[in-house]
Amino acid sequence: MASATTLTAAPRRTAKPRHRADLVVLAVEVALLTAAAGVGFMLNARGAGLYADAAPLYATWQPHVGWGTPAALLVAVTVLWWGVRWARTARWGALLTAGWLASVAWTLSLALVDGWSAGLTERLTVQAEYLTEVPGVHDVPAMLAGFTDRILDFQPESWSTHTAGHPPGALLLFVGLDRVGLGGGTVAGLACVLVGATVAVSVPVTLRALGAPDAARAVLPFLVLLPGAVWMGASADAMFAGVIAAGLALLAVRGPAAAALGGVLLGFALYLSYGFVLVGMLALAVLVLRPTARLRALLAGGAGVVAVAVAFSLAGFHWWEGYRLVVERYYQGWAAERPYAYWVWANLAALLLSAGPAVGPALRRTMVAATGRARAGWRRAALATAVRDAGPAVVLPLAAAVAVLGADLSGLSKAEVERIWLPFAVWLLAAAALLPAGARRWWLAGQAVTALAVNHLLWTVS
Repeated sequence: MASATTLTAAPRRTAKPRHRADLVVLAVEVALLTAAAGVGFMLNARGAGLYADAAPLYATWQPHVGWGTPAALLVAVTVLWWGVRWARTARWGALLTAGWLASVAWTLSLALVDGWSAGLTERLTVQAEYLTEVPGVHDVPAMLAGFTDRILDFQPESWSTHTAGHPPGALLLFVGLDRVGLGGGTVAGLACVLVGATVAVSVPVTLRALGAPDAARAVLPFLVLLPGAVWMGASADAMFAGVIAAGLALLAVRGPAAAALGGVLLGFALYLSYGFVLVGMLALAVLVLRPTARLRALLAGGAGVVAVAVAFSLAGFHWWEGYRLVVERYYQGWAAERPYAYWVWANLAALLLSAGPAVGPALRRTMVAATGRARAGWRRAALATAVRDAGPAVVLPLAAAVAVLGADLSGLSKAEVERIWLPFAVWLLAAAALLPAGARRWWLAGQAVTALAVNHLLWTVS
């Protein structure tokens, strides 16, 4: 199987053109962001109903600094100066531990730029969020059985916006924390940060399990300095990203028990957000990329998914009914006014600010690699083999890109995708392993600068 290192190798005579192509893609990214911000400004001035003051981001313009500013700068400099080199040589277990700790530090420091209360504690306690519903859940079985009755708006007991817009799994997580004595905004916010930071462990573990150890090490610093950490602290979408990444990692490692547990997590993810049906693209890619026991992993993982679905159905919540009603609720709110013609492309600009500027050049390289492998596969009538030969640093980002494209074209993701698509953005960044080794530190610096600029120039909303 070709490693990410092999895929990035190139003759010296082609090095400059390939670097130039990356810079061209970066220029396209800048043009897209400029256009999205400029058109968004004009549409807001005309009262076009974007409901996003700093479109394409759901935020307001408010330059500020805070206690987290020096901490964020320190984390960024440490990872850039020391972490990149250490990631290549450190013991695997120590590297994963350090990666998780650094990701937690980066996310918390960015959150604290807005202050402890506004940046962390209050994020999940505003009117539209999940924690406002927790005190009213006295009977979990009754809540599950009657959940769909409260999805539609403009009725006395309608769920708050985020609760109504998701299956009951998200609310269950916060009710569970409250039941064990860990209620309140601070604990909920910290839980989102701690779980969300595990993507810096799960994604590399997946890459390594699928035969790309060099790619796993190369990608880890990009996951630590993820610009999307601006929204991971603190947002339930951070927890969603952690659950999905862990499920895919368990599906990738050997053993039917791990695959079954991975299936349970991925099945539960379907009850965190309706849009996570698109995670099936990533799960399929992982199964195809597995070196052995693919059918066994498929059966074990599928059994885990089915078990979760059966449990929720027996409890009285039916996924398809919830989905039907949530689409109706979606168009009872701002979505009815937000123009699809703007958001269908401006969403991609928002994603760039969440995934970072490195994602465009990295995805360009995956396309080049995938095109060559696909041609070879068709010639040999063995496309599955060609997919496996391409490697996870190529296939997983492309699967995530297809999922994002599906979500975007559906019209059910108009704005706020900088946090909603976090579970896919972290897999897009697996392509960073294809960036030239000598240029990775510069691209990583661009990631850090993006996060710092967004967090200090805008007041973001999770």
